[in-house]
Amino acid sequence: MSEIRGASTRRQVLARTGALGAGIAFSGALSELFTDTAAARNLGHTGYGPLVPDPHGLLDLPKGFRYRVLSREGDRLRSGEGPVPSNHDGMTALPGRQGRIHLVRNHENRQDAKLPVPTVEGLTYDPAGKGGCTALTLDSAGKVLSERVAIAGTAVNCAGGPTPWRTWLTCEETEDRAGTNGYTKDHGFIFEVDPSDPRRTGAVPLTAMGRFQHEAIAVDPHRGIVYETEDAFLKPFGLFYRFLPEKPLGGVGSLRAGGRLQAMRVPGVADLSSVRETGAAFDGIEWVDVPDPLAAETPIRLQDFGPKGITHAQKLEGCYWGGRCVYFVSSYARGAEGSAADHYGQIWRYDPARRRLTLVIVFGPDTDVQLPGESPDNICLAPGGGLMVCEDGNGAQHVYGVTRGGEVYALARGRQAIASAATAAGGTAEEPEWGEFAGVTFSPDGRTMYVNCYKPGTTFAVTGPWGR
Repeated sequence: MSEIRGASTRRQVLARTGALGAGIAFSGALSELFTDTAAARNLGHTGYGPLVPDPHGLLDLPKGFRYRVLSREGDRLRSGEGPVPSNHDGMTALPGRQGRIHLVRNHENRQDAKLPVPTVEGLTYDPAGKGGCTALTLDSAGKVLSERVAIAGTAVNCAGGPTPWRTWLTCEETEDRAGTNGYTKDHGFIFEVDPSDPRRTGAVPLTAMGRFQHEAIAVDPHRGIVYETEDAFLKPFGLFYRFLPEKPLGGVGSLRAGGRLQAMRVPGVADLSSVRETGAAFDGIEWVDVPDPLAAETPIRLQDFGPKGITHAQKLEGCYWGGRCVYFVSSYARGAEGSAADHYGQIWRYDPARRRLTLVIVFGPDTDVQLPGESPDNICLAPGGGLMVCEDGNGAQHVYGVTRGGEVYALARGRQAIASAATAAGGTAEEPEWGEFAGVTFSPDGRTMYVNCYKPGTTFAVTGPWGR
């Protein structure tokens, strides 16, 4: 998620004149998206109003909204297992008993992590791995009751996704093998995490789901199919996958029974970045069996998928299920890096019943550094309809929303400056950089938004007049 990028600080907003609407549904909340250039430019008069500077220098929000800091890196875990790890990334909020909420939070730690996930007996996959997940349990009033390690010894835990049976699938965004970078086991897997009882799931790689640079997943709650994105920002780019479980919707631990991994082929489209117009749709989507899901000799995206090849895309990241479709994000594409065309972000919708893939959102450039929209990453459905999107780019960082009518608005702006080298990972007094957002999610009742600042690792709970 956070590889070094170019020095550009241009912000991006939706900018596709006359773009087509896209009908979607999620629990009756969403009726349509997108997109209108005039609305996209009118950021000061949409959403919840202008952002109010935070006197504490952490998080700017609209008037009427408040935040609480639930956890910060370096603080002590309430379990006593060690300090809160670095690099807060993907996250979900799952309902628990007696109105409690379980937050499961990824830590995208590489081997040079400042604060690794503490190793815990019975919850550690590879003692040499620095990544993993922590879990926070909140009471019905939002007070933190506990905070502990949920899985350790994994690597580069970027995003993932919730399951219908209230667990979290955490994804490793790496392909490092045992003996590489000090690891003692192969990495690049998905692991299941039960935040209510982490020892119930342990630290078992779901090997049949593939070994590659995982980013996020979404589970079809009707069929049990698991969709997976691959975040490859260097050519050859990643693929969009589906996993057909032997025991679909089988509950905790059922994915260990195995299944079949397939990659998406869009007939006539080798690179999704070549599609430019919102509303462009492709029927007859094909799914091709992955020759070697464990990538024993060759990374999956380089394997032989037959004379028709396979469809690639740069920076496939966020993934979620809405209504009867799965949505996934290509964070950006750059021709200079090998993509067929440039873009600043796409969101695609796949309808499995129709076998139809549709480009529903395209992001475009804007030079105002106060406007949101560069490199969409983690996304979720907002309780009132529309989307919440985490920004993962340079310069100012936002959580921004897209209404059902296609309006783009800033919901939050990070104020925690990163003081380090003048690169995309840090900034100077003259050209400051701020920590990106990640893991945006809502409480089951829709009254609280939870979101992480990646660096310095901070988990926020945001409340306010969501129904306004």
